[in-house]
Amino acid sequence: MTTRTLTRLSIFPLAGALLFPRMHLPLHIFEPRYRALVSDALARDRLIAMIQPRAGGDRPPLYTMGCVGHVSQVEALDDGRYNIVLEGRARFRIVREMEVKTPFRQIEAELLVDEECGTLALAERAGLEAESRRFAMAQGYAVDWESVSRLDDEALVNGIAQIAPFDAASKQALLEANSLSERTELIVQMLQFFGRHDGEERVTLQ
Repeated sequence: MTTRTLTRLSIFPLAGALLFPRMHLPLHIFEPRYRALVSDALARDRLIAMIQPRAGGDRPPLYTMGCVGHVSQVEALDDGRYNIVLEGRARFRIVREMEVKTPFRQIEAELLVDEECGTLALAERAGLEAESRRFAMAQGYAVDWESVSRLDDEALVNGIAQIAPFDAASKQALLEANSLSERTELIVQMLQFFGRHDGEERVTLQ
């Protein structure tokens, strides 16, 4: 079950940098408008909304869905830059962009709060782990599978979605998946696809 609440969010459009609920995203903040965004967030609720732009430019069009994160760690540097870590809280869908005087963009958004994240069927979990092992072995990745086996379903699925070397559009599709099972199915399909086509066009880490 998902509840929806409208809220005002300050956004950080950044291509290829996707955040998923319960996951962590380290960021180095150097551009003046986003240094202002971080300063504002630290003075208020410590929330920053990550979203992907659909194109380049100073004020690009945006995808409709992103993930709001809480600044869980922050290092303020002497020259005004920041190193921060965002912890994913909830997905959101843009309702409208607001007219503001701040150097960073703000939106009214529908906050999607998954009250019951659910669990995977045993076959879904086993299939995801098996396909992940095959993909990691083919790519030469070293993985602590014992630790992986101890993760709950949501942490496993969202963790793979965030760190897997898929392109930005594929990761956006994973973020927009409406359930844990749907996201799992997409991940398995992507692991199989990129595994088969790795020799033709190597995927890159985001």
